Formats: sequence, structure tokens, C-alpha cells
Amino acid sequence: MTEILTDALFTDFRKIIYDASGITFSETNRSILDSRLKEKLREKNLDDLHQYYKLITSNEEEFKLFLDSITTNLTRFFRNQPHFDALINYVIPHVIEEKKKTGDHKIRIWSAGCSTGEEPYTLAMLLKDKLPAPYTFEITASDISLKSLMVGQQGFYPNSRVTGIPQNYLAAYFTKTDTGYQVKPDLMKTIKFDYHNLRYDMGARNLDIVFCRNVLIYFDEAAQKTTIDHFWNSMAKHAYLFIGHSESLFGMNTKFEFLKTEWACLYEKK
Repeated sequence: MTEILTDALFTDFRKIIYDASGITFSETNRSILDSRLKEKLREKNLDDLHQYYKLITSNEEEFKLFLDSITTNLTRFFRNQPHFDALINYVIPHVIEEKKKTGDHKIRIWSAGCSTGEEPYTLAMLLKDKLPAPYTFEITASDISLKSLMVGQQGFYPNSRVTGIPQNYLAAYFTKTDTGYQVKPDLMKTIKFDYHNLRYDMGARNLDIVFCRNVLIYFDEAAQKTTIDHFWNSMAKHAYLFIGHSESLFGMNTKFEFLKTEWACLYEKK
């Protein structure tokens, strides 16, 4: 079995990955792609990468599974706590002030690149606990990884994955089982999990808050700009964008304004 990712094949694979998702593979992370492709050859019992390339370029479902395998799904509950502190102490009060002008009582949130669901469930727990009446919320959680979305939809997490959740939240929003914790139905119904490729417009409008953390780092500048423009178009006239603490819109031609709060830095659409 030939498993060598030649320069020519590397060029072919990185192009179809980029064209479909905006994810960029360079020489520095070539080894990651190489190892994922080797796994796929073993899984499909194919002789070489040319056969696998032909398979994924002629079968849309196989291509989705391939994209799933190359994405990094590192996440945890309450990841980067200062973002959630800024959400509760600054963003939500300001969103509510805007809502009072229109009489709209629903706060709309998008967790983009939600992976296995820890981020949207964290948001849902916080809003269930902190959001004053009569305000309600809805969360759309999207990812390019079907496998990750399935985990989020099922809402079950082993014991090792719930570290970081405050005990009162764990008791209020999860049911303990022999092997882990199951999110309670009342919390699950506040989130809609949906497959979405950030390369394209999701079609949502009037979103108040968008979380897209630690995703843009996998895109080149052009794909980042496309994604940020999609966010702008999906958001309400006054809304807020959270990106990863190591990510920045600095130098990008965007209308978002940098916002430094007492708790964390984020971006604002005015």
C-alpha cells in the first residue's frame, strides 16, 4: 500500500479542502493531513491515495466524512471563562437595552464551529441562570463535523468531560448516569444543532451574539474575511462577536469595532 503524501497529492488535497471549507494546510501542518489520510486508507481498505482522492471527489458524503476527519475538535465547558464573564456582565445588559427599544424579548445566538456542543451548552446554562424575565433565548450551534454534531445533539458527556462545570449547574442541568452526565431535555431544546460550512452564508439574520472561537486560525486571510463578512450580514444592527483569545481582526478590512471590556476583548457591530 502506497501511503506517501507526495508534493503533487498534497497540492491536490489541500486545494479541495480549501475550496470546500477555507481550511488551509501548509507545510507546518502537512503531517496532520498525512496521518489523517493514512487512517482513511486503512479504514477504506484502499491501496493508495489516488484511489481515495477519486472516491472523495466523486462522492459528496465521503467528502463530508473526509472533512470531518481533518477538523480539530478541541473544546471544553466554560472554555476561556473571561468571555462568559463579559457576556453576562456587559453584552447581555447592552443587548437587553437594545431590545427594549423594539419590544423584542428573544436573544438570538450563534455558536459557529461548536464542535461537540460544550460551548452552546455553556451559553445555555448561563442564560437560563442569569437572563431576567421576560427575556428568552435561542441558540443555533453549527459545525462542519457531522460526528461532533451528533455528540452535541445527544447531549451525553463522560465524567472526564464535565470538569469545569460548577456543581450547581451540573445538578440543575444534567442527569447523572453510571458512565457520565446527560443534558436535561429542558436545556437541550434551547439549542438547534445544524451542519454548516462557514465558507457560505448560513442565511440567519438579526443575530444578537455570535461566538466563533478558535476557528479562524485554520483559515487564510481571504477565507477569514469571507467568514467575518457572513457574520456581519447575519447580525442585528447592534450585536457582538466573540472570537478566540489568540485570534484578531486587526488589519482586516471589516466594519466590526474592537471592544475592550473589564472582562475580555470582543467585537461590536454598530
